[in-house]
Amino acid sequence: MNSKPTLRWRIAQWLEIRWWQNYLRKQGVATYAEQKKAYWLRLLAALNLNFPERQRILDAGCGPAGIFMVLENHQVNAVDPLLDQYASQLAHFSPSDYPWVHFCTSGIENYAESKPYDVTFCLNAINHVENWEKGLDKLAVLTQPEGTLVLGIDVHRHRFLKLLFRYLPGDVLHPHQHDREDYRRALASRGWQMERQLTWKKGLVFDYWLVVCRKQ
Repeated sequence: MNSKPTLRWRIAQWLEIRWWQNYLRKQGVATYAEQKKAYWLRLLAALNLNFPERQRILDAGCGPAGIFMVLENHQVNAVDPLLDQYASQLAHFSPSDYPWVHFCTSGIENYAESKPYDVTFCLNAINHVENWEKGLDKLAVLTQPEGTLVLGIDVHRHRFLKLLFRYLPGDVLHPHQHDREDYRRALASRGWQMERQLTWKKGLVFDYWLVVCRKQ
């Protein structure tokens, strides 16, 4: 399915920064950072991911508190179209706190890198992009042959609600509405082989689904 009109994406981006401002308003900077680091370490352990040191890693759609926070033994690039706003408007995000990370303000679809990555993380981000198909294409281009892609995705549990949310503003933060089968087909068509999958969190409408893929 093609992306929704740019206006929908722009509205979602406008709401995204305001969501973060509201969410972080009552949370201490240091306390939140420690909680988020612990969360990422639990996620890596649950997926049994343990990479050799000095891997080239991309955190695509990193947000202000992405998995880059716990990858200090690697060469990390973190990409997000709202990074400048996060840095200027959120006390909880300071790029200088992460000297091992090179931050780049860019959408996933428009991000360019001459050398592909050993590991690409895209956690709760691919359904935020402007163009879903191009975003998935770019993740494949950015990951080297035999490289690893780790996706975290809110996936619909019910086909009816998936179709309804595509045309009605039931989930305005996410311009793209898909289920597991949509992602399985999209990943397979781009040469990814799914090695592990895990339902990290169950919900009434969405499950948060984690997938580890190997590039063939």
